[in-house]
Amino acid sequence: MPWRVSPAEDRRRARVAGAASAAAAIAAAPELEAALAVPADRFAAAFFDVDNTMMMGASMYHFAKGLAARKVVTHRDLANFAWQQVKFRVRGVEHPEHVRAARENALSFARGISVTEVVTLGEEIYDEVMAERIWSGTRALAQQHLDAGQRVWLVTATPVELAQIIAQRLGLNGALGTVSEVVDGRYTGRLVGEMMHGEAKAEAVKALAAREGLALARCSAYSDSINDLPMLSLVGEPVVINPDADLKAVAREQGWQVRDFRTGRKAARIGVPTSLAAGALAGGIAGGLAVRRRLSA
Repeated sequence: MPWRVSPAEDRRRARVAGAASAAAAIAAAPELEAALAVPADRFAAAFFDVDNTMMMGASMYHFAKGLAARKVVTHRDLANFAWQQVKFRVRGVEHPEHVRAARENALSFARGISVTEVVTLGEEIYDEVMAERIWSGTRALAQQHLDAGQRVWLVTATPVELAQIIAQRLGLNGALGTVSEVVDGRYTGRLVGEMMHGEAKAEAVKALAAREGLALARCSAYSDSINDLPMLSLVGEPVVINPDADLKAVAREQGWQVRDFRTGRKAARIGVPTSLAAGALAGGIAGGLAVRRRLSA
């Protein structure tokens, strides 16, 4: 009579085999997801906005709070600056006079600041304050592009020095940000070109694509703000992250992907630093570089 395995043994072996298969599938899930979600394409890249897209709230808001914590600037300074800058962006509608005032106000803070000082403070404040505010969902999306062999850049109105720190900490390829003129290691108070905002973002992405040999129709862009509609409209795969009401409406009309990593009360809490600080502090670019008071003291 041939040897036979008991029904109980059959069930045990099936459970072991099933568990092994499940474990293997779970281990392979990240690689499979990345391979399926983002195709390998050397002509493709991804461009991520920072404020409320890659990071909760505004990067310059967190930077400015870090400066205040170090007694570099006072809370009164920050409040006065924010009030001047809040006109810069209101629901995505900008007036040329408000943009001009924002530039002048921001540049008055930047004049004479040491670049080395700003970078050192930026690195400290990122590690202490900003790192924990990176949206894990957005970070995972960026990693999918990297895993597929694509390049990933941040594109933000934040000063390029701070933007580069964020990109380096996240392991990205680089950052496009607002550039201030530097002479002898210090900011002159003048911009090089325009603020990295609105149409300027789209133009910067076009220039980068031309330099890197990218096909914009194969590229992706991610943002939360209607102000970034020019950049989103430029690429073949626009994705909106934690969108404001206006951008969410456009995304629905266009059939764009929408990812919202905010939930309940957390979304309400970050609403104020997003709408005010992103427009006021980040929109003011070099305003967060307000260490001139410390250097001249």
